[in-house]
Amino acid sequence: MTLQEIRDMLSQPDVPEETLTALGKDPREGAGKLLRSYFRKIERDNAERLRVESMYELESTFYRKGMQLVAGVDEVGRGPLAGPVTVAAVILKPHWFAAGLNDSKKVTPKHREELARRIREEAAAFSIVSVPPEEIDEINIYQATLLAMYQALKTLSVHPEAVIVDAMPLHGRVPVMSVVHGDARSASVAAASIVAKVHRDRLMEEYDRQYPGYGFAEHKGYGTARHIEAIRELGITPIHRKSFEPVRSIIGNR
Repeated sequence: MTLQEIRDMLSQPDVPEETLTALGKDPREGAGKLLRSYFRKIERDNAERLRVESMYELESTFYRKGMQLVAGVDEVGRGPLAGPVTVAAVILKPHWFAAGLNDSKKVTPKHREELARRIREEAAAFSIVSVPPEEIDEINIYQATLLAMYQALKTLSVHPEAVIVDAMPLHGRVPVMSVVHGDARSASVAAASIVAKVHRDRLMEEYDRQYPGYGFAEHKGYGTARHIEAIRELGITPIHRKSFEPVRSIIGNR
């Protein structure tokens, strides 16, 4: 068997034990390196499965009570000077696994896209709600975030039996667990953070095409030096939050 054939064999999802035993007896240095690399990958994969499974600890408090439909809720976009605040609610199938599932801020953009696709396709249910800047200005960002969270839960195609939310005081007819840093501690909240982040990023990339010169595709509406300078030079757009500083002061000084 050539080294390339061994490499191809070890890339398969399930390698028979007898094959691994036989490869262990292969005297070639290259074969030994491939086998050691294979076992290191298995160790990494097992560690990742254990890490993701640990993120179901909060969900499991409900699973053990017979509640299988647990919705995770998270938001993205509370702090930017422009664009909506976006909330996602996601009900994962119990102990659903995806390598890399984590707080969206800890996931690369490319992997976020792939995870968001899988979550949308494989979750028991998901919903996305965005509250526009004009409504944020009218009712404030805190109330806008609460509104989006309640609407996201209401528009799920499946009624949740319990809810885990990232550090917001939601109330409802089902048990609600509010958890600080929930997107790093709960698989369901992490999934919601990823879906919300990918959705809002795409919106901001579209706004970048509609309103060139502000850099929305790059900073996603956050108050970077480039963004603030663009506001001073070009003025505000319909997606800017007029109640947020320094936007409010820039408007007032014109």
